[in-house]
Amino acid sequence: MLSRKGLIPEDYLLTRLAEDVLQPKFKAKAGKARFVSKNGTCNVAHTNIREQGRFLQDVFTTLVDLKWLHTLIIFTMSFLCSWLLFGMIWWLVAFAHGDLDQSADDFIPCVTDIHSFSSAFLFSIEVQVTIGFGGRMITEECVSAIIILIVQNIVGLVINAIMLGCIFMKTAQANRRAETLIFSKHAVISVRNNKLCFMVRIGDLRKSMIISATVRMQVVKRTTTEEGEVVPLDQIDIHMDNPVGTNGIFLVSPLIICHIIDKHSPLYDLSASDLLLQDIEVIVVLEGVVETTGITTQARTSYVSEEILWGQRFVPTVSEEDGMYAVDYSKFGNTMKVPTPCCSAKKLDEAGGIARFKLTEGVTLRASVRRRRGSVVARRSRLETMKTHD
Repeated sequence: MLSRKGLIPEDYLLTRLAEDVLQPKFKAKAGKARFVSKNGTCNVAHTNIREQGRFLQDVFTTLVDLKWLHTLIIFTMSFLCSWLLFGMIWWLVAFAHGDLDQSADDFIPCVTDIHSFSSAFLFSIEVQVTIGFGGRMITEECVSAIIILIVQNIVGLVINAIMLGCIFMKTAQANRRAETLIFSKHAVISVRNNKLCFMVRIGDLRKSMIISATVRMQVVKRTTTEEGEVVPLDQIDIHMDNPVGTNGIFLVSPLIICHIIDKHSPLYDLSASDLLLQDIEVIVVLEGVVETTGITTQARTSYVSEEILWGQRFVPTVSEEDGMYAVDYSKFGNTMKVPTPCCSAKKLDEAGGIARFKLTEGVTLRASVRRRRGSVVARRSRLETMKTHD
């Protein structure tokens, strides 16, 4: 696998190659199933579908959605069945016209050199795939043979168009482009611009861009309405902080997608301790148009409570080197601890915001970082002095 060969670091998650990458498997709480897995597949099983005939009304999409083995079997059987069917028809035409028993020298058959069903089957293959007739060919003796020849050619073209189009669509599916659209392994919650924010990091490994890329997020959780109705999968949209007012992004380098936890956010009442007790799942969907093919692609992932790190932020990955911006993907999923209030955003607003909270609690975010660094230096100096005394 790519990660085993050292070509792709293991600090981020590939949306479609999650089975091949050696990633730690996150175990959700007992009794709680993921709605969307880490590799983007939906964890939904459709059962008790009575109207199975609806799938046959859209045969092409059904063939594209099938597994490769089933598609190849159908591809092979469609040609074999058509060859056998028309081989039987050619044999009946030859039998009815007396071509199988040519006694007279001046006898003109409908199809030359057909003496058995095997020769009729070979002639059927030659007609449909236009390999070349050789010694077997139709004559002007039978109008029915000419009509059958035209019908078989049309049927062969239709089968070729459907099956080759199906194989092309399976090899050029839009989700293949999502192989190189990556998400961070964890989501983080920390303070950004004096606001409590939920953040994830996304990136694109290819140089060809995703045009009109958009990102949207949803929170999936179990809710109960005021009438007592239980909604097992309530999907709630959450808005992202974007200065242009839309969800559009310019995905040239890895971006941190930020959601401000305000009074309109479904995460507004959650604190650090409540987050571990709540069965919530945040779904992130990245969608856009592939620049090279013009096909719309979509990549998905999700974060359960155990995968959301409170009080951490992402390490920068972009640096300027020799007049160019370099992206270090080895740091894509790395995070660092930062001082963050453990209370919910609602309590922060009730306390007057982050600035008022820092004054009342005696917390200074930047100073706390310096104190931590100073304490580390002091500890190192103490250890060095102890070693020298020893």
